[in-house]
Amino acid sequence: MFEEEPILTNRGQTLDQMSIDELYARISTLRDQIAACETEIAKKEAQKSAADALFGGKS
Repeated sequence: MFEEEPILTNRGQTLDQMSIDELYARISTLRDQIAACETEIAKKEAQKSAADALFGGKS
């Protein structure tokens, strides 16, 4: 149903069990997910502002 990987996954290992390369890869994935969330927030805020302007709601 969803194409995106869940934000929190049970990978069976803790951070202290991960290699440096695995930690860097995890950070990169998390940064990508944060950027996607920020993009979606901006899109939703723009839609809300447009609707508020059209229907006279609060901003």
